[in-house]
Amino acid sequence: MENGNEEEATLKAAGAEPLPEGRRGVRIHGWEIESRNRSILNSLTYEQWEQKIQTSHLPEMVFGESSLVLWHLKSGIKIHFNAFDALVGWKKEGLPPVEVPAAAQWKFRSKPFQQVILDYDYTFTTPYCGSETIEKNTEHGKGNISDQGSWSSQWEDCEEKIDIVALASKEPILFYDEVVLYEDELADNGVSLLTVKVRVMPSCWFLLLRFWLRVDGVLMRLRDTRMYCAFENNTNPFILRESCWREATFQSLSAKGFPSDSAAYSDPNLISQRLPVVMQKTQKLKLPR
Repeated sequence: MENGNEEEATLKAAGAEPLPEGRRGVRIHGWEIESRNRSILNSLTYEQWEQKIQTSHLPEMVFGESSLVLWHLKSGIKIHFNAFDALVGWKKEGLPPVEVPAAAQWKFRSKPFQQVILDYDYTFTTPYCGSETIEKNTEHGKGNISDQGSWSSQWEDCEEKIDIVALASKEPILFYDEVVLYEDELADNGVSLLTVKVRVMPSCWFLLLRFWLRVDGVLMRLRDTRMYCAFENNTNPFILRESCWREATFQSLSAKGFPSDSAAYSDPNLISQRLPVVMQKTQKLKLPR
């Protein structure tokens, strides 16, 4: 009970409050931030998703009802992260399948007698960096939703960077959660994982959307999107979004003297700096005052 009172006092001191009715998240400085961790899709919904996305392949574990939502109440701008939109991005990008050694191809068969045809991106790599809608706040917390097309162009390229050092300061964490959107173990031949983590502090919120891929012995790929919003910028409030894509083959890493054993690459945090940057950009979204 003491802990609960302590948490309540910390939130109150920061001008924040927990979300009502058993929802997980906080309200702070005009933002409502909520995470939902739900179970994987059942087989019926899984088939419906395949039809909607027009594919006969989806990751082994799709957490279709899980999400992270950041709602700016004044403008109605809602930034959210979900598996469906991420998989639509995967299908649209349509990368060629990662080549695996002939000896490894059998691992991708569901039945031993089936012919091996890897003619789609079985890694589920996505360019997804979040979804946007506008939902005006009303007394009942519901509103009219407009699609993202009307305002998504307001993301502008910029030179500013997220101050990662400042984020490491000893501020209390008012809310933290990690949401898994989808995962596939590539028939025990690696890992494909899409997650989003959020951290809310008295001065700001910060999130990391990460797609992590390791095809054992062949390739590693990391696509990170970081977003940051400082609360003190009330005169000119904005969100910074940094995207950084990295990848490298095991062969190229081995040539640089790094280990070639897949077991050495279980933690993307530890090896991200070893992977060369393929694409990097920072954008800014200005919010209404």
